[in-house]
Amino acid sequence: MDLLVVGLGNPGTEYEGTRHNIGADAVERLVARHHGSLKLEKGLHARVGQIRIAEHPVLCAVPLTYMNESGRAVAPLVRRAGIDGGPDAEDTTSGSEPGPAKRLVIIHDELDLPSGRVKVKVGGGTAGNNGLKSIHAHLHTADYLRVRIGIGKPPGRQSGADYVLKRPGADEREHLAVAAEVAADAIELIVTHGVEVAMNRINTAE
Repeated sequence: MDLLVVGLGNPGTEYEGTRHNIGADAVERLVARHHGSLKLEKGLHARVGQIRIAEHPVLCAVPLTYMNESGRAVAPLVRRAGIDGGPDAEDTTSGSEPGPAKRLVIIHDELDLPSGRVKVKVGGGTAGNNGLKSIHAHLHTADYLRVRIGIGKPPGRQSGADYVLKRPGADEREHLAVAAEVAADAIELIVTHGVEVAMNRINTAE
């Protein structure tokens, strides 16, 4: 598998359309764009589907765990995709091919970016995102790729926890829908042109 793309969120209808689920929304849009579908797969805590982007196989997934347990879904997905660096993984040590962690992309919401802004990042901290904290704990690495979708800071004294679990108003919802498509664009760029090109194009876009 060339790439594993995981969109974070919370399962259940009560969380659909909330800010915290924008990563999952982006993966669903990417899969639909390439005429795929996400289905339950035995042994995985996720809905999973394989698509092809410019003839490159890409495994896409949306965890069925809650956000703060995302790592419990991502760890077996990494093994399923054969990118964990184990004996069944493809050899990516030669040339300019990325190592195992660089073939995992997590799409997630980001409080530290303005609502609707999208940025591609390699490794780094969690910025308080409980999904990333869980993934760190299970994978024992922070070197995977991230596509960060900005949701902005909570207004006034509203807590971050309450803010991310709210559904945005109509204007913001429209901005986030566009951002989810841009996140899907970012994945296509990573697959076809590499992460550096994706960062240059996505991170500098107005």
